[in-house]
Amino acid sequence: MTATGVVWDPVYLEHLTDEGHPDHPRRLKPLYQRLEDPAVSSRLTTIAPPMATDAEILLAHSPSYLKQVKATATVANWALSADTLTCERSYRVAAMAAGGTIEAIRQVVDGILAHAFVLARPPGHHAERTRAMGYCIFNNVAIGSLVARKTLGLARVMVVDWDLHHGNGTQHMFERDPSVFFFSSHQFPHYPGTGHFTETGLGPGEGTTMNVPLGRGCGDGEYAAIYQRLLAPVVLEFKPELILVSVGFDIHAADPLGGMKVTPTGFAGLTRLILDLARQVCAGRVVFCLEGGYHADSLADSALAMIAEMTGQTSTDVAALAANADAGRIDAILRRCIHTHRRFWKALDGKLCGQY
Repeated sequence: MTATGVVWDPVYLEHLTDEGHPDHPRRLKPLYQRLEDPAVSSRLTTIAPPMATDAEILLAHSPSYLKQVKATATVANWALSADTLTCERSYRVAAMAAGGTIEAIRQVVDGILAHAFVLARPPGHHAERTRAMGYCIFNNVAIGSLVARKTLGLARVMVVDWDLHHGNGTQHMFERDPSVFFFSSHQFPHYPGTGHFTETGLGPGEGTTMNVPLGRGCGDGEYAAIYQRLLAPVVLEFKPELILVSVGFDIHAADPLGGMKVTPTGFAGLTRLILDLARQVCAGRVVFCLEGGYHADSLADSALAMIAEMTGQTSTDVAALAANADAGRIDAILRRCIHTHRRFWKALDGKLCGQY
């Protein structure tokens, strides 16, 4: 079991938006072209994406919302929200984005694949139970998490979201569920305005939401240090049976919507850290899922850097990256997060946290 799976299909280019819209098909075209290169494709197993069934979508979304999305198939141009546009094919494509995520999870959980990368659009992490938001129609990662829990029988799932924007939809779907841990790093204050330190979950889910709001300008070192100091100890204590990652390439230095400074090396480092954690707690079961990223060439470069880590072509030294972090930029963030969450997680009150 060493194969790396990838979900990609020309169907994901059929979800059409306005020419100036950030989530336009052109953002995936350079990556798809590079995936056709035999030097890349020979290292990957392509996963054919099915459409998610109504029953699968309804695990995360309301019947009325599913009906609303299906109705867009009869209209040439529609807006589910001010920034979430559709065409006649958008429902089918969105259902295949969710379906591709589910199929990747199934094959990883069943041991057919070691891990997988879902390179689909539209993205999903802003989609709420009853509404579209932020270019997102169906919440692919939330649907996949619920299939893993309710259909595949896993006890605990970890969702890691490093998109520039806070994954409000994913958080809200799981903030009362202690079986799904949601970890998010995101630029703050920024769209959609959620994701403060104090949002730690509700009721029985208190403690299984961790938000790490970041100021502009964080790069490879800062992200590596934050994930090493905050995510790693919690993963080892929570012991998920599957890790899902909402991959946002909008933290890349060239992204037009962002203010971060991550490079392909940084994405490779985050990938290596999560792959290594997964080997320790869940037999390596990880599925990475595309969310944002609106500079097409940077998205392609960064995705291929991640694939190189997944296929063993490279092995980034995460500690060396973290050693280059600007302590003045992240110390207060680490201190605040550890202070907020140490009552929930013993690992955050020990030696891993140093002076914090």
